[in-house]
Amino acid sequence: MEAGTIPTALAPMQDVTTLPFMQVLKKYGVPDYFFTEYFRIYPNSRLDKHILKSITESDTGRPVIAQLLGNSLSDIRRIVKALEAHPVAGIDLNVGCPAPKIYKNNAGGGLLRNLDLLDSILGTLRDSIEVGTFSVKIRIGFDSFEPFEKTIELVRKHGADLLTIHARTVSQSYRGEPHYEFIKQAADTLECPVYANGNITSAAKAKHVVDTTGCAGVMIGRSAIRNPWIFRQIREFTLGQPVFQPNYEDVYGYIRDLYDICCGQIERERSAVNHLKKFVNFVAQSIYPGTGFIKSMRRCHTEEEFFEVCKYCLLDEGRANELFPMEPISGVVARPNCEDGTVVKVEPCGL
Repeated sequence: MEAGTIPTALAPMQDVTTLPFMQVLKKYGVPDYFFTEYFRIYPNSRLDKHILKSITESDTGRPVIAQLLGNSLSDIRRIVKALEAHPVAGIDLNVGCPAPKIYKNNAGGGLLRNLDLLDSILGTLRDSIEVGTFSVKIRIGFDSFEPFEKTIELVRKHGADLLTIHARTVSQSYRGEPHYEFIKQAADTLECPVYANGNITSAAKAKHVVDTTGCAGVMIGRSAIRNPWIFRQIREFTLGQPVFQPNYEDVYGYIRDLYDICCGQIERERSAVNHLKKFVNFVAQSIYPGTGFIKSMRRCHTEEEFFEVCKYCLLDEGRANELFPMEPISGVVARPNCEDGTVVKVEPCGL
């Protein structure tokens, strides 16, 4: 990480923060740290091979931290030991996933309703981790802010090396404005670095959040899917250098790379196109809605159809040289579904 810049991390996102997406970001501008999709912890669980590849086969030159999700203490010990046999830079605990199937089982965000269990898990992790960083990713509460102070006190008690805070409650999911004041409270209180997460949409927004909260760095999820140049832009902005702003021709190339690198090994063409839509739903937040891009691409079933839509909306009629907005366009919502009713699900945990 370059002196004078804001430390950055790519948020753990199921089905997104894969080895192929890391390789895409290597081309456009890598963060300082990568976090994996979460490894599910349960009796007899094993290390998921495709997630493990993002650790063992990463060639980005950046540390990769493995995220865990679960609550079985003996299995946490076992999985930590298994992970530390690989070149992992640290272990992170997911204490924020807002998916009902997760929190109803006292995992992810559900741990914010069971602080005694969270206490035991953090203690187990602190005792088990022998290599690298021990980090925790939380939300500011489940359906209220009430457990926040107790939660960060547990983080202090167990000596976490890093805390990342998504500044919304579990019940908020990804709706509404983040409450960054809680990040400031944690940064003022804890000895360990605190990273801000939630609606870090641009380099200017990253600097504003760091300046107003005193946090040590930022973790970015959905905005890095929309704009893969964001980590590069943060470095340039904070160093006072000219900030690269892509045009729509650059965005077309990015979407092409997403298909070739992230979807190329999917055998069925329609499945590959649907997988691509998981990413491009977010990219569409910065594409002028008057072109009809978001609705048109969601109706596509073949690679040829999809890139014909991209060509028309991004390259034709002089649009290729138009600048891609740094921030999402107001009113354009990334809804991960196809217009024909085919669901293209994006697991939100960790975003």
